Amino acid sequence: MDDAIQTQDETSGSYHYRLIARAMAEIDAAGGERLALDDLAARLGMSTAHFQRVFSQWVGVSPKRYQQYLALGHARRLLAAGQGTLDAALAAGLSGPGRLHDLFLRWEAMTPGRYARRGEGLSIAWGHFDSPFGPVLAMGTDKGLCGLAFTAEAGARAAFDDLAARWPAARLTQAPERLRAWVEAAFGTGGRVPVQVIGAPFQIKVWEALLAIPPGQVATYGQIAGAIGAPRAVRAVGSAVGANPLAPLIPCHRVIAASGALAGYRWGLPVKRALLAREAARAEATTPPGTALPEIAPPGTASR
Repeated sequence: MDDAIQTQDETSGSYHYRLIARAMAEIDAAGGERLALDDLAARLGMSTAHFQRVFSQWVGVSPKRYQQYLALGHARRLLAAGQGTLDAALAAGLSGPGRLHDLFLRWEAMTPGRYARRGEGLSIAWGHFDSPFGPVLAMGTDKGLCGLAFTAEAGARAAFDDLAARWPAARLTQAPERLRAWVEAAFGTGGRVPVQVIGAPFQIKVWEALLAIPPGQVATYGQIAGAIGAPRAVRAVGSAVGANPLAPLIPCHRVIAASGALAGYRWGLPVKRALLAREAARAEATTPPGTALPEIAPPGTASR
């Protein structure tokens, strides 16, 4: 299994995803220095027009617009802009069976009984895929994705072990074809992305709060703690955020330190910066990307 885990499934590779991942890496490596469109296209061996078109298609905004949102201090500006409105957004997202901000997700948590059995009787498919933010490992049950991890920073083996450990009694099978449509939808092609997660009740609360943070905004660990009614549990909130099994669908990248610093991100700070930059740019775009969005799963399907 080790060789299979370490080897990317080339049949699942997307030329455009790999291209955009390279472009984002070049932009991030510039350290805040603005790269001219012609120069960036030349580094990737493309014509300027073709690069602009492909980048805008997959990221949702132009390369110039994207770079504006990687500027130093942008996270602090997001935090300041969210003051006064974020608490209300979090409260609305956590109340009743209404739609969450990440509406393309159909959210379902394990029942307490299933959680206690740690996935016994479940068949979980897994596979490697490309994304605009680098290679990812995906896992999923017949009900939806249950794990999604960026592997460039942590490594494919470590990411696999981390996700698999959450379902120790489940049967794992390498079957990327069962997950491909969900993974592609998760990274911008449109369509439904059902998810099924396993976690302790406190973790589920924190992950639901993360889903309530609007795209293009950020929250602090303290704000998350307050939103779930546990204002003193900031450290525990941090642990639950770090245990998120579905990056970036459960958007732990939207949580930053009270100072405005991005702080740690298990999949690497370049990925976190890229995710926040794309979301902020898309939030201000004239025509938001994506298609019609489905309803959240009916009340009663998620454990509380």
